[in-house]
Amino acid sequence: MPRPTTAQIAYGSVTVVFSTLAMLLLSRTTSGIGVAVIAMAALGLGLLVAMTVPAPASAAPAVPAAPERVPAQRAVLAESVREPAGP
Repeated sequence: MPRPTTAQIAYGSVTVVFSTLAMLLLSRTTSGIGVAVIAMAALGLGLLVAMTVPAPASAAPAVPAAPERVPAQRAVLAESVREPAGP
């Protein structure tokens, strides 16, 4: 199983906190069982959100390697760079 990204952790955590607060304020529950049920529902919702955040396709785009020169090509290039002999 791949490791979660920073975005997945952040979205899941924010979802847990805000959904817990919203459900507690809307339900006005005072019992311990009610708070526990709301907390478990918020954790499940946070997990669902964290798993649905798309993960990046790859860490870095592939960079093509520079083609290697053949020794004969190096000799040709070296000959073309030399200055002609003087008179």
